Amino acid sequence: MVIDDIDRKILMLLQHQARMPVAQISKQIAMSQPSVKERIVKLEERGIITGYSTDLNLRELERGTTSFILMKTEHCSELVEFCAQSKEVTGLFRISGEYNYLIHIQTGSVDGVADFQDALARFGPSKSHISLKNILDHRILL
Repeated sequence: MVIDDIDRKILMLLQHQARMPVAQISKQIAMSQPSVKERIVKLEERGIITGYSTDLNLRELERGTTSFILMKTEHCSELVEFCAQSKEVTGLFRISGEYNYLIHIQTGSVDGVADFQDALARFGPSKSHISLKNILDHRILL
């Protein structure tokens, strides 16, 4: 399942602008539109492209406070269910070490972080880290 240089160029362009028209991609890589479309479909079928997304201005949506919460729990399935139901949670990672989960949340304020952490208390001890500034956002992988 190796990708070639053409696939890599297509992926780089789509990472910068997921809604880039096939016509524009074909011009930039000097390949016919049907060939580009076929390659994109194959990349989707192979699971290399798993979806397309929209970047949102979280501050405008009153979700501009980014926090990471380390969680230590023995109630794993209950915590996962809680996080799946919580609108604040944008990422949940199982990790190794002293804590077994890292929860990424977006709230409207520091008070929102405190409220969320209070709701977590029933699952076990946690530690929150509030982001002061996002330095590398949506980093291009290729």
